[in-house]
Amino acid sequence: MGATVQMIPHVTNEIKNAIYRLAEQSQADVLVMEIGGTVGDIEGLPFLEAIRQIRLDLKGKDAFYIHTTLVPFLETSGEQKTKPTQHSVRELRSIGIQPDMIVCRSKTPLTRSMREKIALFCDVKVEGVISLPDLDSIYKAPLFLEESGFGPILSEFIGSSGEPDLRKWKELSLIVDEQKTPLKIGIVGKYVGMKDTYISVIEALKHAGMENRADLQIKWIPADKLEEEENLHALSGLDGIIVPGGFDRRGVEGKINAIKFVRENRIPFLGLCLGMQCAVIEFARNVCGLKGANSTEFDPETSFPVIDLMRSQKAIRKKGGTMRLGAYPCKISPGTKAGEAYGRDLVWERHRHRYELNNDYLEILEKNGLRVTGTYPKQGLVEIIEIPDHPWFVGTQFHPEFTSRPGKPNPLFNFFIKACKRRASKIG
Repeated sequence: MGATVQMIPHVTNEIKNAIYRLAEQSQADVLVMEIGGTVGDIEGLPFLEAIRQIRLDLKGKDAFYIHTTLVPFLETSGEQKTKPTQHSVRELRSIGIQPDMIVCRSKTPLTRSMREKIALFCDVKVEGVISLPDLDSIYKAPLFLEESGFGPILSEFIGSSGEPDLRKWKELSLIVDEQKTPLKIGIVGKYVGMKDTYISVIEALKHAGMENRADLQIKWIPADKLEEEENLHALSGLDGIIVPGGFDRRGVEGKINAIKFVRENRIPFLGLCLGMQCAVIEFARNVCGLKGANSTEFDPETSFPVIDLMRSQKAIRKKGGTMRLGAYPCKISPGTKAGEAYGRDLVWERHRHRYELNNDYLEILEKNGLRVTGTYPKQGLVEIIEIPDHPWFVGTQFHPEFTSRPGKPNPLFNFFIKACKRRASKIG
């Protein structure tokens, strides 16, 4: 309305209001907020300023600052160095934030003298300097933090009493150390050199692996290498293959070749978003006889656009923030692999895409054996496809990895690993 928009107070107020809305809607006793990034980076400053103001709003009584920092270890001298921690805390204090607790990530546990040094220079009680060294599994971290005094300090601040219920974390910790069935899982992707790109997929696999007492050995396979059929031998000996999401045409033909290989050799397969679309393209070409079938994302002139832009996307020119994004309902057909995995007929899963299976080709696809087993009821969009007579061939337009949790793996990942385990036991 003609007013000058400023970072402070307008942007910071919006951040604060989002936090307060969540607190009000959730009616939670405790609200945990993570401010990601590195202290001092310009992108994070509005968020740090917002939480500084929140402590003022709450009169300092109901806000607790935990700073996570790195204590590097110098191999040559065998020393832990606290200077980076001192500097990051100084940066925080310069903008008005004094940490109440410092969690120190390090290669090895911090000595008492190191913790005392950090406490002295960072104005934190020594009990509030928590050591969190490298562990063989991230899922052991909650137990380690509790043993380090993290829980009692927070309990005292919150005003709670009694012992924490850590049974599930203890169970997970025991599972991590158990003897497990080795399984070789291939991930055919475009960015296998940057494994963090697929971190959600990896963690979802770990969750399912723990649930099924399986020791997952991930094999990273560059999709573009599989465009030459003589390289498909890299898929031999695998117990299951995942083709994750992505975009752009690089490596797509390699993904399609990989999917043909797993379909014909009856290897368990899970396709995610683009992985599902590649499965439809492969099936259309090699089973339905639609030679040259493709997605209009990769070939706008294809004679058989089995994957096409969503109708709601075709008139969009400015694409920022316009894709199908977030959680949507999916209606699942009974008597299907997806139905068995989920155990119910309606689920909510998260999306991030513009292209979809073109419903004009549903009849020929289903006539030749591809079954649509999940749809978005409101618009009739295809969400899940399967091949019924395959040990496990499932593709999803959504991203099931986003809803997977330790101790509660996403059902599709869980049943994918079950299928991989069955295959391994038969071959073994």
